[in-house]
Amino acid sequence: MTVLRTSLRSLLAHKGRMLLSGAAVVLSVAFVCGTLVFTATMNTTFDQLFAETASNVMIAAVEEDDDQSAFEEGPTTGVPETLPVSVLDRVAAVDGVERVTGTVTSTTAVAVDAANENIGPTGGAPTVVANWSDIESRSMEIAEGEPPAGPDQVMIDGDTADKKDLALGDELRLVTAFGDYPVTITGIADFTVTNPGAAVLYIDLPTAQRILLDAEDRVTTVYVDSTGTVTDEELKAAVTAALGDGTYKIQTADEYIEENRDEIGQALSILKYVLLGFAGVALLVGVFLIVNTFSMLVAQRTREIGLMRAIGSSRGQINRSVLIEALLLGLVASITGFGVGIGLAVGLMEVMGLLGMNLSTEELTIGWSVPVVGIVLGVAVTLVAAYIPSRRAGRISPMAALRDAGIPGDTRAGRIRAAVGAVCTVVGLAALAGTATADDSAADGVPYLVLGVPLSLIGLIVVGPSLVGLVVRGLSAVLLRMFGPVGRLAERNALRNPRRTGATAAALMIGLALVAGLSVVGTSMVASATEEIDDSLGADFVVSATNFGPIRPDEAEAVRSVAELDHVTEVRQIESAVTFPGGGRSDITFSVTPLSYVDDFTSSVLSGDMTEALGPGAISVDVDTAERRDLEVGDELTVAFRDGETTTLAVRAITSTDSVLEGNAWYVGVDTVRLHVPDGALPLPTMMFATAADGQQDAARAALEAALDRYPTMEVRDQAEFKDLIQGQVGQLLVMIYGLLALAIIVAVLGVVNTLALSVIERTREIGLMRAIGLSRRQLRRMVRLESVVIALFGALLGLGLGLAWGAAGQQLLAAENFTVLEIPWLTIIGVFIGSALVGLLAALLPAFRAGRMNILNAIGTD
Repeated sequence: MTVLRTSLRSLLAHKGRMLLSGAAVVLSVAFVCGTLVFTATMNTTFDQLFAETASNVMIAAVEEDDDQSAFEEGPTTGVPETLPVSVLDRVAAVDGVERVTGTVTSTTAVAVDAANENIGPTGGAPTVVANWSDIESRSMEIAEGEPPAGPDQVMIDGDTADKKDLALGDELRLVTAFGDYPVTITGIADFTVTNPGAAVLYIDLPTAQRILLDAEDRVTTVYVDSTGTVTDEELKAAVTAALGDGTYKIQTADEYIEENRDEIGQALSILKYVLLGFAGVALLVGVFLIVNTFSMLVAQRTREIGLMRAIGSSRGQINRSVLIEALLLGLVASITGFGVGIGLAVGLMEVMGLLGMNLSTEELTIGWSVPVVGIVLGVAVTLVAAYIPSRRAGRISPMAALRDAGIPGDTRAGRIRAAVGAVCTVVGLAALAGTATADDSAADGVPYLVLGVPLSLIGLIVVGPSLVGLVVRGLSAVLLRMFGPVGRLAERNALRNPRRTGATAAALMIGLALVAGLSVVGTSMVASATEEIDDSLGADFVVSATNFGPIRPDEAEAVRSVAELDHVTEVRQIESAVTFPGGGRSDITFSVTPLSYVDDFTSSVLSGDMTEALGPGAISVDVDTAERRDLEVGDELTVAFRDGETTTLAVRAITSTDSVLEGNAWYVGVDTVRLHVPDGALPLPTMMFATAADGQQDAARAALEAALDRYPTMEVRDQAEFKDLIQGQVGQLLVMIYGLLALAIIVAVLGVVNTLALSVIERTREIGLMRAIGLSRRQLRRMVRLESVVIALFGALLGLGLGLAWGAAGQQLLAAENFTVLEIPWLTIIGVFIGSALVGLLAALLPAFRAGRMNILNAIGTD
């Protein structure tokens, strides 16, 4: 109990000094808890949505078996999978069935308002067009008007109506795979459960069958409600017996909910683990902050601890005293972090609301594991970080009580530490260099990267104090000497304790290394893709739908109708099962193109001729598959096209896989596919290449845009704009990553602030003496700011250098996947370096202000 009281008293006495260390734990735990609560709430929301809409038994078109897994992505025809309406009568005759409802739902239609704007979401959520039925009334209620009751009527959801300023009587157009249909809004319905972010439009059943399926005797889903006299499993068995086992996909409500939960869970788990990964980086950075805090507190309390040892405290008691302080700090910070994390989860829900997904705080899901994980993680990290300072405290001898207060700087890092750090760094960098041996596959170089990144990081952290003298003196010669004596004092302050300076800089180094490494990888990806576009793309324009979805027939016809174009090349994707001559079978997605493709895109052909490969009865294969399956030009393969016939096609070309845009592409001519796939099953184009007639580029661009003006989801890009699209997509990803890394940078900045604040307290007498001999408040504040800047720049140099090595190694792995260009984003690197100096200035504001306010006499008299 004495040790506990001592620890509690010490913690309360130094609570101000512990504040920033606690803040690091609070932020990290909040990020972890907020992520867990947010993803759990998302899962709960979708569970409720599926539970509300599910019937006792659900029937849909049968899925392909596992051997045809490539078919599971669904067709690109713009038409959903269907089943005949005759199923309804057969199911209705089953004992235990009270009601059978057939519905039609599609997510490939586009809704356009009177201003020719797409009213659907742009953040990735779909536009859902379905028929209104009793099933829909389980999750929706009509707020205004009436449900649709004719071919020209539509009802929309209230969220979409509010966002797009739509009202009863407004005109819309529904663009589907079968045409362009004008409709009038006759009703508005509100969600009674959480809106998953989609735009939802309802039409009547006959209209849905006509414009979405082009079939009056088909539906997409059958809902079976029981009388309550049988269980769902019994009803499923009876329905299966009536329809035939394996004929349709038949599920109970629980199975339907579980399947959808798994699909949503897979997407959410990626988000969860990404967010937790960045939280882990922040925790790692926080470790350095806590180590520094406790190390400095132990150093400042050397006389106090020596006195405790002199009156009988054992090493173990001193050790436990420091650890108990860390335990109390971690416990308080973790509990606070848990509370902040709930607020963060609510904030994320509000952000999702802005994006269209209205998550209710009433559904906030906080499992028992969330506070347990947060508190255990926060306490464990704090204890681990405090272990080394506690051991150091336990080694203080009773004789320390006889020494003057004030701790001499650790002017030279241990030789053993330096040697170990140097070895780790060299081995880590060698492992990173080993990624260059990954010629065939990126997977071959992953072990080198996995070994090299942590080893090089640990090595630089360990060897960092040994580099302080060299690097800080170099930085000072360039930046600090111009400030005269004040600059020299700042330099000596940074040099007086290399271990402390190294640990403070290491916290900043980790975040900046990740920023630099990811910048190199992202920039290299963009450079590789744009270089290939320059070398391979011959067409003047690339025409595509938003997010490269299927291009509907009316939209494709509008492109083909432009007279200023020399020719148009449509690129489709069709799934197939290929059987090889030597045995074995693979799922292959073919690129389906006309012969004009060879004029619009230059493929790297290693053997054979691409023109022949796009001719009748022929295909091209990639070189990797050719080598693995021992294929040559002239070999014949058995190809079973999805929703089509099985035929034999001859290999007429073998293409290189050294392409960012093509990858392991297989090609087949569109005329060959038409011979074996019915017109209704032929996939829609996903991209169109358009080449202008000679001297007609500007006129062709204007004519294309005019022809597609009715279709707001269609986009026309020239080669430069196509490259900008790729750069923008990678840039958005990097911005998101930088935003997540900002948490680690913030924690690192807190570390700089904390180190300077404790350093000012530690040097109180020294500061008083300097003020007494003529150092002004302004000079003192400048000295602290310059010390902070040089520490921040030291961390930036190490971090950016390490990040460049990581990025170069990552690019070597990407080179095995055809991203062969290494591009260093020097403007970003220089900007981050300059930004680090600004971070150092900001971090020093409060410590410098506090140092300047010290009373000279009180400071000199400090023990």
